[in-house]
Amino acid sequence: MDIDDILREVDPTSHSIHPSTRDLQLLTRRWVAERSAPELLDWPSDGFLERINDRIKAQIEKVEDMTGDMDPKTNFALIVIQTELERYKFLVRSYLRVRMSKIDKHTLHYLSTQELRDRLSPTELAYATRHQALLHNHYLSSFLGSFPQQLQNLNDTAGNISMVDAPDLDTAVFIRMLAGRDVHGDGTDADVTLAAEEGDVLILRWSSAKALVEDGDAELV
Repeated sequence: MDIDDILREVDPTSHSIHPSTRDLQLLTRRWVAERSAPELLDWPSDGFLERINDRIKAQIEKVEDMTGDMDPKTNFALIVIQTELERYKFLVRSYLRVRMSKIDKHTLHYLSTQELRDRLSPTELAYATRHQALLHNHYLSSFLGSFPQQLQNLNDTAGNISMVDAPDLDTAVFIRMLAGRDVHGDGTDADVTLAAEEGDVLILRWSSAKALVEDGDAELV
């Protein structure tokens, strides 16, 4: 079995995979990508996380119904279901925590433009807005209130220098190619363009890899 066969087996778009298995693979890929990317990735807009949460709730109800059954076969099935349930819960919690950590670190950045705000879920947007309001009020009461009015903004861009802290898009990331194509990478001394094949693993700046990931030609690993 070569790398192409392995990638096809774990391809979440394959119609031969059970929907629950496909969702678990998609969730795992989103979790890995969110942990690897230096900036916040788009929130799934297709109801994916809502579907995962519904599946978790259904599994919890099934576990509650099966609890107390003394049949050994049923107990073994219960252990399997609980193990799968804990895997789902861990991935969802870790995925959300990574996103919250990025929002906490660069709150003003993600609230600065509508394009960036669209990356957040409605709940995340409400959290970020409230978080920034509380932080600004705290700064005002602590020290900003004693500054002149024109120096109290946290998003000042005077002198072409922005006070808004943004993610470092030149952070190095690992990607695995999902399709063969030429890959351009920005370097410190010189830029490089090379021919990459499906299954190749490359290390690039996120600014160079982002378009590949968004086009579906590569995935973060």
